[in-house]
Amino acid sequence: MKIDIKELGGSSVLAGALNGRAMLNRLLDATSAEAAKPIPIFLDFSGIEVATASFLRESILAFRNIVRGRRSQYYPLVANADPIVQDELLEILKPRGDVLMTCILTEDGTVGAAMPLGELDPKQRLTFDLVHERGETDAGALMRDFGESEGVKHTTAWNNRLASLAALGLIIEQSQGRSKRYRPLFEGT
Repeated sequence: MKIDIKELGGSSVLAGALNGRAMLNRLLDATSAEAAKPIPIFLDFSGIEVATASFLRESILAFRNIVRGRRSQYYPLVANADPIVQDELLEILKPRGDVLMTCILTEDGTVGAAMPLGELDPKQRLTFDLVHERGETDAGALMRDFGESEGVKHTTAWNNRLASLAALGLIIEQSQGRSKRYRPLFEGT
């Protein structure tokens, strides 16, 4: 699903907390019907010249937090944000120790340069990289294969890392009975 932020915001300049909250309501309306399976929501910033930190905090980050907080099948990410918008996003992400997935989305829907914006702590980064290397995994497999070498003594630690990455919308969480499996948002990224 792609949402054109310029069209939804009505301008190439997006500023202010109040306008951000209005955008949040529009984003929530656009995603009110839950998806049956995991689906990325591309928040397409093509044509956006400026988006202030207060706008982004009240709209994009709030939207991601609400959607992921309700354990939705939607995985919001920022697409086609220029360096100025990415700098504003970093201004809010870094102090919080937060991360947001970004990418380039072409007209034909091809996804490229998908990566987290912000800094993952070293343990989260390792877990993120392992999920991407493996394509799909679970906490038990990570514990068996890397627990001792990484000094992890319990599967719960891997579960917590994987769950936190899914809560940030960086990897997809899928329940299979009582167990959960995790995979990258996009194959080959």
